Amino acid sequence: MTQEQALEILKTGANVFLTGEPGSGKTHTVNMYAQYLRARGVDPAITASTGIAATHIGGVTIHSWSGVGIKTRLDKYDLDKISSSEYVAKRIRRAKVLVIDEVSMLPPETLSMVDAVCREIKSSPEPFGGLQVIFVGDFFQLPPIIKKDYDFDRQAMLIETPDARFAYDSPAWKRANPMSCYLTEQHRQDDPDYLNILNAIRSNNFDDAYLRRLETRKIAGGSVPEQAPKLYTHNADVDRVNDLMLAKLLGKPEKFAMAWEGSAGLAAILKKGCLSPETLILKEGAEVMFTKNNSKEGYVNGTLGVVEGFEKVSGMPAVKTRNGRVIVEPAEWMVEENGKVRARISQIPLRLAWAITVHKSQGMSLDEAVMDLSEVFEFGQGYVALSRVRRLSGLHLLGWNERAFCVHPDVIAKDKEFRLSSDAVMEAFAIMSPEDLQKMHGNFINACGGENIGGGFVEGDGAVETKKKKKARKPRMKRAKIWSLK
Repeated sequence: MTQEQALEILKTGANVFLTGEPGSGKTHTVNMYAQYLRARGVDPAITASTGIAATHIGGVTIHSWSGVGIKTRLDKYDLDKISSSEYVAKRIRRAKVLVIDEVSMLPPETLSMVDAVCREIKSSPEPFGGLQVIFVGDFFQLPPIIKKDYDFDRQAMLIETPDARFAYDSPAWKRANPMSCYLTEQHRQDDPDYLNILNAIRSNNFDDAYLRRLETRKIAGGSVPEQAPKLYTHNADVDRVNDLMLAKLLGKPEKFAMAWEGSAGLAAILKKGCLSPETLILKEGAEVMFTKNNSKEGYVNGTLGVVEGFEKVSGMPAVKTRNGRVIVEPAEWMVEENGKVRARISQIPLRLAWAITVHKSQGMSLDEAVMDLSEVFEFGQGYVALSRVRRLSGLHLLGWNERAFCVHPDVIAKDKEFRLSSDAVMEAFAIMSPEDLQKMHGNFINACGGENIGGGFVEGDGAVETKKKKKARKPRMKRAKIWSLK
């Protein structure tokens, strides 16, 4: 399925699981849909399973948005307390569309809690209180962290907690019954040989022939390319390498402190998820990575460079990239709701890039990277690291262990279901007339209280101003009959 086809399905108001291989454009498709909705006066709730993922899509964590916080269970008292929170209740009542990015890292219990909160606050028995829910992610990537200290009484809980690990096992997922939209285009890797290796890992067909191809990229510790970022599985290794390399540089260190405003709680979430540190220490010659997209200035999240110096007047760092020289100004990360900024942080969009964790590399595209996969401890961790690099020639391996090229066995079978379901969805929509599809799009916007501005979606719709919303009572959202074709 292409991004354009998935976008047409999203616009019908159907519940959707948007998935695909790394680099297939999941985040881009969600951003286009959010832009389409906002242009028509509908403000979607953009959330993610982690703070890091939330910063990539300009949203907040699903835990914060729903009010469940760090809870691992939900009893009647908890549900009453959350639903009585004026801020949380107002936010959820106003919501029409809920996006949950990196859903692969969300435990099934958490998804059930969010469902329960939405149904309670919206006083609706429908899944997630009748919201259009869009699950985004790839279950071959990093799974949820399992906490082994669950010693509470499950009988007191209001939600079902199956002994399962993935969000798709949650009763809330099954009740929502999302359509699968499996993106099949590739926008990151442009090396067919390397794509074959990644696909072999993903399909559990990785064998000695593929291993021999990767062995050609193995390097000794003394021949590590200086310009390439290093990916490690543990924070201790990352901090050790970055601190060591920075200390070796001569010259005066320059410090840049993060500024923030708005809600302290939301600002704390932004800080935790931001790839730039609260206190950024740079020196001339430091290897850095940009942590935000800025097409006007010619860099994106993942662009590498070297600090050439600091501007005399502003003190801002001057970074040399492969495409030229950039004077890096502070950037902002913010949480917006209903057109208002709830919290904002500001920092130089850089981080030291001699080393980063595999976890924080998720969502990045790198021209090259050095990887130490000898301490991989989780299914999908090696796959995430390897899939960051665009081509085999940009991969430099220090080592690996037996788990580095393994994906979760349960996900392999489930992925086949998602692909078949996506094919069926495409066939069902292919026989629909353009007029019927446009009518479905318009009906959903009307049901959300938005304004139909005519025509199909084009990039740039986000700049269109909508008219004042009609005061007349809006029709209740209706589920399209096509949904039953999954």
